[in-house]
Amino acid sequence: MAPIGIFDSGYGGLTILDGIRQLLPQYDYLYLGDNARAPYGGRSFEVVYQFTRQAVMKLFSMGCQLVILGCNTASAKALRTIQQCDLPQWNAPGSPLYTPTAATRRVLGVIRPTAEVIGSLTRSRHVGLLATEGTVKSQSYKLEIQKLFPDITVSGVACPLWAAIVEAGEATSPGADYFVQKRIRQLLTKDPLIDAVILGCTHYPLLMPKIQQFMPQGVSIVAQGSYVAHSLQDYFLRHPEIETLCSRQGTTRYLTTELPLRFQETAQLFLNEKITAEHVVLG
Repeated sequence: MAPIGIFDSGYGGLTILDGIRQLLPQYDYLYLGDNARAPYGGRSFEVVYQFTRQAVMKLFSMGCQLVILGCNTASAKALRTIQQCDLPQWNAPGSPLYTPTAATRRVLGVIRPTAEVIGSLTRSRHVGLLATEGTVKSQSYKLEIQKLFPDITVSGVACPLWAAIVEAGEATSPGADYFVQKRIRQLLTKDPLIDAVILGCTHYPLLMPKIQQFMPQGVSIVAQGSYVAHSLQDYFLRHPEIETLCSRQGTTRYLTTELPLRFQETAQLFLNEKITAEHVVLG
């Protein structure tokens, strides 16, 4: 059995999992949340890389052929190094992670799929980014977008409390209004020509009603779940050698470095369903 692995520093990646399962429900999924060490947003590149590397190794050791980093911070700070340095070592004969199908193992992120679609969503060619401090400072979105669309200007604003508001179950409360309005106003003051805004943290779709309330009419809000799902579907069409190795029983298994009961309670906010989680240790 080779489930599709999805990793996040906490709960936000559940919005990516949800989007993928809606489009591709036939596959098996293995979700891993490093909730005990979350959030990753303010951590250094090296720490995020080491934590993400441990998680990817765990998912490979549990049979995954494909791992998706459903975390913008991990995608920004760790994906490239894992793809270029770690994968060739892990997939080589003699590696503890080596298997006969190791050559087709892959790790993908969530930034590239979002960058690929943004060109069709902006007319002004001015794009905004609302994300964690780590993702904004990494400039990963700007770099990826401008590789594909050099004429697009990207402006980012960090939203340090948004993920905490979501995880506290306050995404729809009146108390969230101030923090959501403040960051949107800050972004549009930075560049009034913005007509498309990327939600560059996978927690933020749960704040969508508030974001829509305070975002000016005519500004597109880009949540990642469906775009990542369609990108994965396209990836499988282009790489049948990987798709055929992914098992198809329609199951989902959840792993967390936190207490499983705590994970289960918070995960319900993201998935609107009851789940059962298992505890794992990384590192």
